[in-house]
Amino acid sequence: MIREGSLEAPTRHPIAWQTEEFWDKTNLDAELERVYDICHGCRRCVSLCDSFPTLFDLVDESETMEVDGIDKADYSKVVDQCYLCDMCYMSKCPYVPPHEWDVDFPHLMLRAKALKFKEQGASFRDKVLTSTDKVGKLATIPLIDITVNTLNGNKTFRKAFQGAFGVHVDAPVPKYHAKTLRKTVKSMARPITPKPVGKTTGKVALYATCYGNYNSPNLGEDFYRVFQHNEIQIELVPKEKCCGMPKLELGDFDSVDRARQVNIPVLAKLVDEGYDLIAPVPSCVLMYKQELPLMYPDDEDVIKVKNAFFDPFEYLFLRHKEAEFNTDFKAGLDNISYHVACHLRVQNIGMKSRDILALIPDTIVHPHERCSGHDGTYAVKKETYDKAVKIARPVVRKVDQLKAEHLASDCPMAAAHIANLAETNEKPEHPMTLLRKAYAI
Repeated sequence: MIREGSLEAPTRHPIAWQTEEFWDKTNLDAELERVYDICHGCRRCVSLCDSFPTLFDLVDESETMEVDGIDKADYSKVVDQCYLCDMCYMSKCPYVPPHEWDVDFPHLMLRAKALKFKEQGASFRDKVLTSTDKVGKLATIPLIDITVNTLNGNKTFRKAFQGAFGVHVDAPVPKYHAKTLRKTVKSMARPITPKPVGKTTGKVALYATCYGNYNSPNLGEDFYRVFQHNEIQIELVPKEKCCGMPKLELGDFDSVDRARQVNIPVLAKLVDEGYDLIAPVPSCVLMYKQELPLMYPDDEDVIKVKNAFFDPFEYLFLRHKEAEFNTDFKAGLDNISYHVACHLRVQNIGMKSRDILALIPDTIVHPHERCSGHDGTYAVKKETYDKAVKIARPVVRKVDQLKAEHLASDCPMAAAHIANLAETNEKPEHPMTLLRKAYAI
């Protein structure tokens, strides 16, 4: 008997990208038609992103007003609007596995992106925008970083850049710093005797991430100060490449695999040495906790890394539950507009950043659980910037209404996008930066 909706917790199938069927165009089109038809009959996800309005418009404007009236060549129009936030799967869809209809919309979109990339490749712009390591290394060369930042802040250059490269003139782009996170925290390590608490070992290796290392180096200092203040040994992962999330969103599985071959052995060795793993950007944490394990379900080292990876505030909260979190705060923070990043929400750990910040006296955290619309490169590209702005409007409206003293998000890129659209003059801050302010350290 077919049930309307599912009462069980959602489960995820491994991504069968190493099978012939995965790359079969006819098989993919059949699955797209099946899932599109289910989505058309439900339409619960219409407010999440532009994939669903695009699909429903295609249906409603077809001769049959059903999915069978859509030209299969137009299927990709839906795929192009998906940025793999995962929110439809985790928060809206009643037909995800174990339901018999077995709908995993984001990973179906990922499959379609992968096949498109295999057959057509990607534009030069998209390859550059997703090569965060290479761009970061080049743009943080001393003096070049100053030139890049100056040009990115010049409206005349940005207009020309939009025309030539396709990066929207109004999209906020991150600054680059010659003094990277790795250089900033180089002398900050200090010996601390680790104290295991619950699932935590008391010593962590910080995976800096491309954004953290090249674009937000001071964030590393915040992490070191806060974790050391809580008597947690913290060190940098000795060697790392991009986690692969930007290339995954492009459908470039070969690049994802090359990143895995560099990162996983290093991270697995750290786990063997007793380290837990954290990262300052939710997308990178999600890559190691979900996407890579689903791509490599039989790789013991990938699973080992998955089990040792924590969101940083999840880590602190686990220790707080055992009375091993320092609550000796020196300053309240008043009101905080806190945007809950999509790739944090889908980790199913709750709002641990909110919970930790709420421990600070004279502090009220106001969470906003809607997508920022940034999502990697989506809010940067000329053709999707306006859509990203539209998606961000509910969050921006809440921020403008609240007029809080602080604007924060665990995703620095999402926070920058929201701040760029909001009326507030407040510079967005990472929750770890706010926590350090409350400690006055």
